[in-house]
Amino acid sequence: MLDIKVVRQDPQAVADALKKRGFEFDVAGFVALDARRKQADVESQNLLAERKAASKQIGALIGQGMSVDDAKAQVNETLEKIAAQIDDLTGEAKQVQAELEDLLLAVPNIPADEVPEGASEDDNVEVASWGEPTALAFEAKDHVELGEALGEMDFETAGKITGSRFNVMYGNVARMHRALIQFMLNLHTGEHGYSEIYVPYIVNRDSLRGTGQLPKFEEDLFKLETDQGYYLIPTAEVPVTNVGRDRIFDDAELGEQGVKFACHTPCFRSEAGSYGRDTRGIIRQHQFEKVELVQFVRPTQSDDALEQLTGHAEKVLQRLNLPYRKVILCGGDIGFSARKTYDLEVWLPAQNTYREISSCSNFGDYQARRMQARWRNPETGKPELLHTLNGSGLAVGRTLVAIMENYQRDDGSIEVPEALRPYMGGIEVLIA
Repeated sequence: MLDIKVVRQDPQAVADALKKRGFEFDVAGFVALDARRKQADVESQNLLAERKAASKQIGALIGQGMSVDDAKAQVNETLEKIAAQIDDLTGEAKQVQAELEDLLLAVPNIPADEVPEGASEDDNVEVASWGEPTALAFEAKDHVELGEALGEMDFETAGKITGSRFNVMYGNVARMHRALIQFMLNLHTGEHGYSEIYVPYIVNRDSLRGTGQLPKFEEDLFKLETDQGYYLIPTAEVPVTNVGRDRIFDDAELGEQGVKFACHTPCFRSEAGSYGRDTRGIIRQHQFEKVELVQFVRPTQSDDALEQLTGHAEKVLQRLNLPYRKVILCGGDIGFSARKTYDLEVWLPAQNTYREISSCSNFGDYQARRMQARWRNPETGKPELLHTLNGSGLAVGRTLVAIMENYQRDDGSIEVPEALRPYMGGIEVLIA
C-alpha cells in the first residue's frame, strides 16, 4: 500500500506517477475523504477543549449562587452531550479512515523511474540474452506431442479426473519434474544463500491482502467453501512473504544480505481472463509447481537485491543450458504490487519464440506497509518498513517444457541435461 502521508502531501504527483501504469488515481475522491477526516479531527479537538473548560465551571456556577448539586448536574449534562458528540466524531473519523485505506488498497505501486513507458507486454524492453535460440535440423515437436509419444504425459486422463488445464505425468517425465525441483532447491540453498522453508498451501484473507492479491484479484483465486475464509495459494510468494507480517526483525537477523527464503509449493490459479490462451499443454494450468525466492532486505539494499535475485533465477537456466532473454517490464505490464520487474523468457523451439519462465520483482515497502513487516534500525532504534522481493527460481512445469523442446531429438527421444542426470539416477536420454 502507498504511504498515505506521501499521498496527502501531493496527491496529484502520485496520480501523475501512476499514469505510467495506465492507472487513473481518484485525486478528487481522496482529497474529499481526507478533508472529511481532517474536519472530524478539528471538531474533536474543539470538543475536547470545550469539555476541559466545562469541567471547570462548577466553581463559577456556585459563585453565581447556584447550589453545589445543581451546578454539578448542569456541568455533567454538558459533559455528557460533549462526550456523545466526541463519540460520534470518533466513529466518523474511523469510518473515513477505513474508506481511505480501502481506496489505497486498490491503488497499485508506483513504478520505479527506470521502468519504461508502455501499455502492454509488446512494449517490454530486452536488456540481456544468454545462449543462441536452439536450431533443430528437423521440424520441432511441442512438449505435448513429445510427452504423449513417450506415453508419459496424459491430458485425457487428467480431464477425466478433474477437467481442463490439468495433466497427469508418468515415469521418467514425472521423475524429471521432481528432479527439477530438487535441483533448483539445492542450487539456491547451496550456492545462493537461501534458507529452505516449508509453508501452508492454504492461506487466509489477511495474507492475500498483505501481498496485494486482495481485494483486487479475488477472481483469480480458488476460494475454499469454509467459514474460515481460506484460499489455495496462487504462489508461494503469499505464505512466505507473510512470514514477516506483524514482525520486527532485528538488524542482526537481516545479516549482510537480508533474510532469503527458497520454497517449493504447488500453485493454484483460476486463470480468470485467460480463456482461449495456452489451452494446449502445461504452459498455463490451474495447478502447477514453482520454486519461489523471497527476500526481506533493508530499503537501501533492494535495488541491488533485485539484480542478484534475478541472477539466481538466471543461473538455473544457464546450468540447464537453456537459451533465454531478460526483459524489463513496462509500466502497463508490471504487476500490481511491484515497482520494478524483470521477466526471464526461455526459448521454445516449437513456438519459435521466447516465453516467460520467471518474474522477479522489487516491491519496495508496498507489501511491507500492508503487512507491517519491519526491522529495527540500529541507528535510530526505531522500527522501519522493510523492502520485499520475490521471483520464480523457476516455474517447474515451464522448465520441463523448455527441456523437452530444446533437448528433443529427431526420433522423439529427449536428452537429459547434464545438470539433472545425478537427480535422474544417471539416465541420459528419455526414449520414445
